[in-house]
Amino acid sequence: MIDVLHEFGVEFPCGGNGNCGKCKVRVLQGEIRADSEHLRKLEELSLGPSWRLACMSLAENDLVLEVGQYETIIQADETRFSFEPVGGYGVAVDVGTTTIVAQLVDLTTASILGVETAMNPQGRWGSDLISRLESALAGLGPELTRSIRGAVGTMLGKLVRGKNITLDRVVLVGNTVMQHFFAGDDTRPLSFYPFESPHLSVKYFHARELQWEIPCGAIAFYPSIGSFVGSDILAGIHATGMRHHREYSALVDLGTNGEIVVGNREGLLCASTAAGPAFEGARISQGMLATTGAISSVTDSAEGLRCSVIGNVPATGICGSGLIDAVAVLLDKGELGGFGEILSGRPYLTLAGQVHLTARDIQEFQLAKAAIAAGLQILLRKLGITWEELSQVYISGAFGSYINLENMIRTGMMAGPADRFRKLGNTALIGAKMFLFSNMEPADGILTGTRHVNLESEPDFQDIFVDRLAFNLPSN
Repeated sequence: MIDVLHEFGVEFPCGGNGNCGKCKVRVLQGEIRADSEHLRKLEELSLGPSWRLACMSLAENDLVLEVGQYETIIQADETRFSFEPVGGYGVAVDVGTTTIVAQLVDLTTASILGVETAMNPQGRWGSDLISRLESALAGLGPELTRSIRGAVGTMLGKLVRGKNITLDRVVLVGNTVMQHFFAGDDTRPLSFYPFESPHLSVKYFHARELQWEIPCGAIAFYPSIGSFVGSDILAGIHATGMRHHREYSALVDLGTNGEIVVGNREGLLCASTAAGPAFEGARISQGMLATTGAISSVTDSAEGLRCSVIGNVPATGICGSGLIDAVAVLLDKGELGGFGEILSGRPYLTLAGQVHLTARDIQEFQLAKAAIAAGLQILLRKLGITWEELSQVYISGAFGSYINLENMIRTGMMAGPADRFRKLGNTALIGAKMFLFSNMEPADGILTGTRHVNLESEPDFQDIFVDRLAFNLPSN
């Protein structure tokens, strides 16, 4: 059932292993037989007899199922930028772990002639990169490669359909794992310590080898900076122009992973943290992407918590921006302690309807925010500067566009003041479009001036990380 239901927006965060319960479906008509292991999983998840886990189910007859059908917010971009006309047409593609965005660009005017968005079809093998790497180790690498190449090719075909044009250039950017999958490179170096891959350089392709039946010239997947800092961050650096600034600045991408860049024209340091899954809902009991039914923001009022839900429908879960708000508000209300404990002693705190946060959810949030905070602290220290010396902090990624900056600061993920932060949206896509107007020189310049830092190898990373787990409590 995975193949069919994935097309309807059903997520498989654990890669179809029956562990997370996110693919639950209610059988309205028909029958799905469940073996003893399936029944045990349902009992563990406190699901009634009419429920099944799609990843453990086989459709043997006609069925009518109740599933969560929703539309995911996929962030494109219309930001203007400086360019030198080169003529022709190009496509910039942001190959994200969760979503893919492609824009058709007139290379004479930089005008956007078309936009295509899609969910990454690799989601059926897991919403996180680790699950997909595990699938590749199990021999499914070629299938993962075919799926992502096919999805991008389909999107490009839609962009040029009905237009008598040839694509002169296609620039793709994405995280390092996506680059490996798209190129068909061996992903095993990314699966085992020391996580160093020899396949980080730019990759060039012909439409024929990708099985794209569209008129297409040069196709390039831009180079990664490090094993877990990809060309999406390379493009983000280019979009911000931070490598040309005299003042220090930081770029934080709060996507499926949490990537951080700090520095100025004298040099940049970058790192990756394992922060993304909690913010995209994969490790939160009722977490979900920013889709219909997700609590996207939380405020306090005289009547109690007030939750905004995407689509103005009853809440079915909570996305990353809502999670940050909820934690900040609960801290201010005195319902959470400095170590994230629920002070009432209850196992969970209700947000709206049947949606609640458990003690484990709070812990997952602490791990994510501590990873970002510790990573920033180490990069700042290596440069010999403090938070006060950062002129700007750029927040990129679709998730970053929707967060409440004051609440983010309140949780201790980053330091204030809020007016120092600037939300830039999809910097990966902005940078990819800018790359369409140049050769590899800008990218090579960024690579030369940027050093990747492996945070886990820093001797005091764990000490700093643990210190950043705690919350600052409101003063009385």
